Amino acid sequence: MPCNKALFLDRDGTLIEDAHYLKDPNHLKIINGAGAALRKAKNHGYLLFMHTNQSGIARGYYDWSDVHACNARMHQEFEWSDDFFTEVCIAPESPGQTGGYRKPCPLFEKEMIEKYDLLAADCWIIGDKWIDPQTGLDAGIRGALVRSGKPIVEDIQARASSMGVPIFSDLEEFVKLELRL
Repeated sequence: MPCNKALFLDRDGTLIEDAHYLKDPNHLKIINGAGAALRKAKNHGYLLFMHTNQSGIARGYYDWSDVHACNARMHQEFEWSDDFFTEVCIAPESPGQTGGYRKPCPLFEKEMIEKYDLLAADCWIIGDKWIDPQTGLDAGIRGALVRSGKPIVEDIQARASSMGVPIFSDLEEFVKLELRL
């Protein structure tokens, strides 16, 4: 039986602590509770996707091997298998660059919805910056914000409220309160 529900996750500030242009996997710090929360969601039939903007590649601050090393370290720290995520999208474009997968472009989400025959009403994107739920809303899925990364300022709180985007302290709280797992 195919799975028709999914979570699209931002990386920095949602799964791991946001570090300015993270290059060294030894500086990676996981956000407590995120790993267990995602295992619960996966065990309850959610496909998991990671969509991360990594403009440090385009800016020359680090390269693809650095991003892959940090992702591998994240998997190791959370004790996830290499195939924990159904698919991963790393968007290397710098802000202002067009034609790629950089959030808030919803191209990755739309492609995954079609590829995996997902029901948009049963899909979420979760992140710590407004571009995350904006990406989801533009893809026709639901979005949520978490306070585990960048501060959510008053105007973003107001925008989220007006657009029906809930705000949670972290991914663990999202899974517990929104998915009821």
